Amino acid sequence: MPALTRNKSKGPKSQTPPSKKVTKAQAPALSKNQAKTQKPPLKMAEKPQNLTLKKGVKSQKKPPLKKQKKDVVEEAPLESDEELSDGSDDLESGEELDESDDGEEGANGLGSSGFFSDDDGEENDDDDDEEPLDDNFLEGSGDEEEPSDLDAASNSDSDSDSDSGDILKQSDAIDREDAKRQAEADAEMEDFNKEAGPDEDSEFAFQLPTEEELEEEARGPPDLPLLQSRIKEIVRALSNFNVLRPKGASRKQCVEQLKADLSSYYGYNSFLIGALFELFPPVELMELIEAFEKQRPTSIRTNTLKTRRRDLADVLLNRGVNLDPLSKWSKVGLVVYDSQVPIGATPEYLAGYYMLQGASSFLPVMALAPRENERIVDVAAAPGGKTTYIAALMKNTGLIYANEMKGSRLKSLTANLHRMGVTNTIVSNYDGRELPKVLGPHCIDRVLLDAPCSGTGVISKDESVKTSKSLDDIKRFAHLQKQLLLAAIDMVDATSKTGGIIVYSTCSLMVAENEAVIDYALKKRNVQLVSTGLDFGRDGLKRFREHRFHPSLNLTKRFYPHVHNMDGFFVAKLKKMSNMKHSTEDDDEAVGTVEEPDVSSDDDEAGDTEEKEERLAKAKEIKENKKKEKLAKLKESKKDKKSKSKNGNVEEPPKARKPKKKRSEWKSEISQAREEKRIAMREMREKSKDKQ
Repeated sequence: MPALTRNKSKGPKSQTPPSKKVTKAQAPALSKNQAKTQKPPLKMAEKPQNLTLKKGVKSQKKPPLKKQKKDVVEEAPLESDEELSDGSDDLESGEELDESDDGEEGANGLGSSGFFSDDDGEENDDDDDEEPLDDNFLEGSGDEEEPSDLDAASNSDSDSDSDSGDILKQSDAIDREDAKRQAEADAEMEDFNKEAGPDEDSEFAFQLPTEEELEEEARGPPDLPLLQSRIKEIVRALSNFNVLRPKGASRKQCVEQLKADLSSYYGYNSFLIGALFELFPPVELMELIEAFEKQRPTSIRTNTLKTRRRDLADVLLNRGVNLDPLSKWSKVGLVVYDSQVPIGATPEYLAGYYMLQGASSFLPVMALAPRENERIVDVAAAPGGKTTYIAALMKNTGLIYANEMKGSRLKSLTANLHRMGVTNTIVSNYDGRELPKVLGPHCIDRVLLDAPCSGTGVISKDESVKTSKSLDDIKRFAHLQKQLLLAAIDMVDATSKTGGIIVYSTCSLMVAENEAVIDYALKKRNVQLVSTGLDFGRDGLKRFREHRFHPSLNLTKRFYPHVHNMDGFFVAKLKKMSNMKHSTEDDDEAVGTVEEPDVSSDDDEAGDTEEKEERLAKAKEIKENKKKEKLAKLKESKKDKKSKSKNGNVEEPPKARKPKKKRSEWKSEISQAREEKRIAMREMREKSKDKQ
């Protein structure tokens, strides 16, 4: 067998097409593309593979090759489009050339059938020199179609109709080759992971620190590079613990070490890290914590009462503000990247054309979907971002009650209402739990309750949350949120033609402040969860640890910084079905009144403690007096019975006892009596004013 090597003494063949006087020993000239892609012939190690591939298709390729050789010898070079199309038809009808895995041609190449079984028994030196030029055209694609001898013999300016198909095949071949490489890389990584497993005694295998090492670290300042590398290794091990398990360590030990390292590296307390670890797997938890370390994009909301978003964007761009539309889900939001002027002090801001507002604050108002000429209550309205958005959607029609319990925040609320041109809003200063008594029950179409919360979703804005929140704080907030939500439900009229909607939202990630509160309201009031109308966001949790919530809680929405690039948020939308209550006897939280001590939180002011103590003392005195009266009556009745028995009188049958009133009934009667007193006092004051 002749050696499969290139004749180095010979240069590249001429690119001109062959003439009619070409002999049989001469091979067709190469095209421009083939001449440019000249490559050295295959090595000897690749020869057996090519030979085996060529033998499998020997019988199919030999006749077309002879036909092509005959055409080259007898015919002149193709000049017209008709001859070119005929050549392409021959290729499409099955006259394809043999190819190896390295992209070799089979016409006169190393692995062609003509090379090993030529009818004339001749070996052409030109074939040995020319065919390796087409070898490895795409370095082993093996699936793309190489140009035939007819195409090589044609003019370089006339392209074949099948060029686009060849390009697609070549690109597919490159993709398959990349997939093979990726598969090999994955297999190599798996082998490496197995080698670095718990049974491998190598110095590069990761191991948890010993107690002595931890004590040494605790003595000095934290070694941040060491902590960071250890956090990455533990997270990597927990992602595939069966394979990457550190030697001699359990999963619990890895988790505890990860919590400790995260607390010391990022500055969280142990409670908050533990709570977040229950919500997210280790890899996603790292993404969330890293997202908390970065500020969220600055966003503004266009005030549609005064301008349009397009006009506002044009004006701000002229002032040197770099901005874009917020997202597809918002028609009024703009995201600001950088600005040459203070974004909160431009003439447009002072004129009320826009409001500085986080993207997550748009969501509760969008879920509320207010309509014109409705009565709406914003329970916690300050500083007015949501209230002004509601007014813009209502086009300054209807009536909005903007309530804020903190007196210090009323200034910012009223200032924003005036600046934004809102004229359908009444500002009130009440505890949200008193609103059903002040406004009256069943008189509101829609209620928005952006409840005070722990703020675990806005750590990027307030880093003090990392260390200031504890389990007791979460419980206090959850208790307050339940009371506020029940009060909001009581204000809504279930028979409203357009409304009967309550939207509950928090900027917290804790389940106790979100799903648990909604599940409680579903049990205590006749309400149902409905779709929020938000197309994005993760569904709420139907189960968490040992808790099992109502199945419809998947209609609620959760938003995370590392997923949606906005503050952590929770939104739920409730529809009131009936104005009747179905609370139980032990519904202490549902009937919680203002006389109960207020929950101490960052978002609530401590009321007048002295007045509350006096009220509690009076209530206790009233209860004691009633008990004493009952005891005195019982003693008198016993004495009367004894005297009658002595006198021989027949005892009268005991009267049927009246059923005891429930605690809720007692409290409702007390509240009604107080309301009557208030009305009487108002009437007295009005009469006195009239007399004066």
